[in-house]
Amino acid sequence: MPLRLLLDENVPYSIYKYLKSKGFEVSYVPSGAKNMEVIELANKMRATLITRDWDFSNTIMYPPEKYHGIIVLKIHPPLAEDLIEALENVFNNVEDFSRKTIIAYKRRIEVIK
Repeated sequence: MPLRLLLDENVPYSIYKYLKSKGFEVSYVPSGAKNMEVIELANKMRATLITRDWDFSNTIMYPPEKYHGIIVLKIHPPLAEDLIEALENVFNNVEDFSRKTIIAYKRRIEVIK
């Protein structure tokens, strides 16, 4: 079963196309959804959330153990090639996303359990 990913609306479409080409099951959150709706939808779908919203890196508000994984892309400017490189780094170094918050920077990742 392919990894199920839910993209926040702030993740560029080029990332959606890249992830689809890699065989992931990918969908976007509904436009205008609030953060709590976004994370609840990810849980309902049993999906790992990919977002550029730094609020999701707050482990007090979004405790990793409650979710199927959160990947926060902390890359500015959000150039497609840099976002893809960061995601490849995540996928190459983290086997299981469940119950983890992963913060992806341009050249490193931080895994919070």
